[in-house]
Amino acid sequence: MASKTLKLPVGSWVVISAFTLSGVLHLINPQGFMFLMPQWAPEPILLIYLSGVAELASALGLLLRKNWGRYLTVATLLAIWPANWWFAINALNGELWLAIAAWLRLPLQIPLILWAWRNPVSR
Repeated sequence: MASKTLKLPVGSWVVISAFTLSGVLHLINPQGFMFLMPQWAPEPILLIYLSGVAELASALGLLLRKNWGRYLTVATLLAIWPANWWFAINALNGELWLAIAAWLRLPLQIPLILWAWRNPVSR
């Protein structure tokens, strides 16, 4: 089993690492993500916790090479994309560096989606 997970593509490891770190941070410091939440989002703290759990489950699914891991990861990335768009648009009213970071973050989700989708699955 260990040798199978070690042979994952680099892109899979990028998604697994990013989702593991982000998922843990969502759970231990949900307030740190409030600035990313649109005002129209219902129950923002609950959504932050749920997205953290989804990210951790996604990372585990990819690591274990489960087919559901690919689907969950792509669904999670698509579910958070509207909030990332809102944040990028909202950031235009703030500091330049934050607006640049917010807008650069949007296209980065595309390779994350592709890498998750291409993650090999165990048969």
